[in-house]
Amino acid sequence: MLPIWSVALPLAAWAGYFFGIDGTLMQLVGGALLIGSVLSAVHHAEVVAHKVGEPFGTIILALAITVLEVGLIVSLMVAAGGNAPTLARDTVFAAIMLILTGLLGGSLLLGGFRHHEQFFGQKSVSTALVTLISILVLTLVLPNFTTSTVEGTYSDSQLVFVAVASLVLYCSFIAMQTVRHRDYFLADDDDESHHAGPPSLAVAATSLLLLVVCLGIVILLAKALSPAIEGMVAAVGAPPSLVGVIIAAVVLMPEGLAALTAAHRNRLQTSVNLALGSALASIGLTIPAVAIVCLIYDIDVVLGLDTKSMILLGLSTFTVMLSLNQGRSNMLYGIVLLVNLAAYIFTIIVP
Repeated sequence: MLPIWSVALPLAAWAGYFFGIDGTLMQLVGGALLIGSVLSAVHHAEVVAHKVGEPFGTIILALAITVLEVGLIVSLMVAAGGNAPTLARDTVFAAIMLILTGLLGGSLLLGGFRHHEQFFGQKSVSTALVTLISILVLTLVLPNFTTSTVEGTYSDSQLVFVAVASLVLYCSFIAMQTVRHRDYFLADDDDESHHAGPPSLAVAATSLLLLVVCLGIVILLAKALSPAIEGMVAAVGAPPSLVGVIIAAVVLMPEGLAALTAAHRNRLQTSVNLALGSALASIGLTIPAVAIVCLIYDIDVVLGLDTKSMILLGLSTFTVMLSLNQGRSNMLYGIVLLVNLAAYIFTIIVP
């Protein structure tokens, strides 16, 4: 049986959304229902993951969150027309930084604090990072050095090539993760005796449906609350790019909670799978979707990062590589990554 709250909260959120969230009080209620829907999404994702097993469970959650992210970015891009050329770049970059430094750093810190030293498959990390770094450079760095168009942008043909390349790399990674080298992504104790009995097919199917319901209302509420978030950011004098960080943080809450829970339970392999798989899905699927929308609606998009962002991205990916290169981790690695996250957010507010 599914807990009542995991069903009631997303349904209440849908009702609140259609009722309207105008006014400060309703915005606060909408924010509370948004958090409740995120918690429900995490629970249903765990039920589905328990039924299908690893690494398919983490893939389902990563793809679900990416669909949410893509839907939010595309809807805001179409609504803004050509007035927000850096929206996709800022949101994707924020998601990557939050995943690599926040989600992964928090998991390493929590797991190391509770269990001192944790272990994971080093081959899984190498497979994911080599794919991720290639996509990151092609999509967020290379546009600053091409000469067919102005700096930071791609021509239509270049955009199509990068979109196809991102899809090829991501699909190849999924094939390695689920078929050819699935064992790389399994913890040593991933056997039937480690877990309680899996849920029934009916319960798992219901959770899968409710996961879609939860993610749908999360994206709608996040979009509805974005004007209030923009107003709050403007009121404190912070730059508009901070809005992308806040939206990305809301979108990534289900994965973040799932990764932290896994690390707390001494299952760091699951946390690593979630973090790196989410980063790959976030950029490997979002950029092709953005490319299609830009070509259809003739929207100009800036993908190239500025110099400061490229330095922070290079620092974060290099730190992740060093932190995960031995198949074991402790809390110091998490502290270093979280400091990198603090530097990223601080330099947005105080550029």
